[in-house]
Amino acid sequence: MTNPMQAQTMLSDFLANIRVVMVNTTLPANIGSAARAMHTMGLSNLVVVDPKRPVDDDAYAHAAGATAILDQVTIVPTLADAIGDCHWVLAASSRQRHLPKPVLTPRQAANLMLQQFMQLGVAANASETKDNLDTKPTVKLSIALVFGREDRGLTNEELQLADYHVQIPANPDYGVLNVAAAVQVIASVFYEVASEQLTIQESSDNADSSNLQLNLTLRQQWDNPPITQAQHAQLEQRLLTLLASHNLYNAEQSKLMPARLSRLLGRLQLDEKEYQLLQALLAKLLAKL
Repeated sequence: MTNPMQAQTMLSDFLANIRVVMVNTTLPANIGSAARAMHTMGLSNLVVVDPKRPVDDDAYAHAAGATAILDQVTIVPTLADAIGDCHWVLAASSRQRHLPKPVLTPRQAANLMLQQFMQLGVAANASETKDNLDTKPTVKLSIALVFGREDRGLTNEELQLADYHVQIPANPDYGVLNVAAAVQVIASVFYEVASEQLTIQESSDNADSSNLQLNLTLRQQWDNPPITQAQHAQLEQRLLTLLASHNLYNAEQSKLMPARLSRLLGRLQLDEKEYQLLQALLAKLLAKL
């Protein structure tokens, strides 16, 4: 049975795996306010993609007690750079797009990510030898929460990089939140869900860590880590090359093919061994052309 100290450690570990990504932010104040929201909910990893203005004194003023997050903020040129090593990418979106991905509420998203985290923890514990039973294994499951621009959110191309879209239940006549407010809402739900589920673990080792009511097929157990976003993109590009070589894909005529292929690979939920197998097979096929 998990004791309160272990539950708190597990909560901290889960939150440490979450990365907040802000894309092309206009106002430094919003970056600071997002950092404050993160700190309040136990998050600390902030990545900003190509901000229009640098993190300045205004950002620090709005960060209040979360200036340490701004001290450690990572600035990258593209969204692909921000999420390349992530295993799961969830993009905040206030509306449906032409080619939608599965849409989750913040609570469904938090339950799903916590479930994946707990499954990896079980697998890691199972691999420990009897001599190391007292050593807690480190669970590495990089989760990106991606937020868009203040005026127009994320582009369709950026949204296609996500495994799931997250929509905050809101007034249907005006469901748009300030980006820092959106960070606050989603971070708060993740913190709440993780706290609730880990508290349940204290009373029952067999407690179910998910209340999902989704038509999704999820792996019950990972024997190898899931692939990262960068590996996903590499495999997608290689498949497109193979399809093009057989005249099954033309970039000028089939604009949606990359997005459909990305969605297909997302449903497969490949692990690293499966990825290596497919990469080896594709390399052999391409070498014969």
